[in-house]
Amino acid sequence: MRKQYFILVGLFRQSQHPALLCVVIFMVFLMALSGNAVLIILIHSNTQLHTPMYFFISQLSLMDMMYISITVTISVPECGIQMFLYVTLAGSEFFLLAAMAYDRYVAICHPLRYPVLMNQRVCLLLASGCWFLGSVDGFMFTPVTMTFPFCRSREIQHFFCEVPAVMKLSCSDTSLYEVFMYLCCVLMLLIPVTVISGSYYFILLTIHRMNSAEGRKKALATCSSHMMVVILFYGAAIYTYMLPRSSHTPEKDMMVSVFYTILTPVLNPLIYSFRNKDVMEALKKMLNTHPPYV
Repeated sequence: MRKQYFILVGLFRQSQHPALLCVVIFMVFLMALSGNAVLIILIHSNTQLHTPMYFFISQLSLMDMMYISITVTISVPECGIQMFLYVTLAGSEFFLLAAMAYDRYVAICHPLRYPVLMNQRVCLLLASGCWFLGSVDGFMFTPVTMTFPFCRSREIQHFFCEVPAVMKLSCSDTSLYEVFMYLCCVLMLLIPVTVISGSYYFILLTIHRMNSAEGRKKALATCSSHMMVVILFYGAAIYTYMLPRSSHTPEKDMMVSVFYTILTPVLNPLIYSFRNKDVMEALKKMLNTHPPYV
């Protein structure tokens, strides 16, 4: 890399109120960090939440904490490290959301076999596999991207080192690499989307056959929380990596990136807590300052 540093333009290049903007960004960062941290503590401290579903939610919260930490305020010289962490976390979350859909499929469609099919060993293997596949993605894209010669403007039209934004600064032909990256993204999206679609197809069939209205309501509530996260995360990723370059502008790219790097980490704890009775009960117990004997 010929240039020794980059300049991150940021979300709001010409803000009239920089101090207010810093306060807002800091508050969003604290909300995401504290919300996900509280959710992880709740899940690990409450034995009633020691189930595969909450194990995967805690993994998702951990990824979101790392997401918000690497994409809000980081020094420019660590652009390569930031890119690797971002790509790794994005890839890991793709597969983790698929694992969560499979977990819901087993819980709803095969409730009697659920403890056997989703035992602790299986959950650990699934979570480890998600992290491994994400890191493979990071090791595959980051070194290649950072070895291209950058002889154009040093300004990255983004608020963090995202692969497409950095590639625009290269003065060499990147068309072949862009095709390779597109095919990899299609594969990385196709596998989890197939798992999620198949899981929800059988889930909806099972819910339709349920006699209990309460059972249908509970199953739909659990699945709707997951689907909200899937739509937010996958929708933004598809726009960023799969739509042609002609449909992109720096402003659009940054706004879409906000969805899965900032907005999703902020919303995930709210989606999985306020919409979840078990988590809310665990939170009430944790916030209860009265001793048991009072």
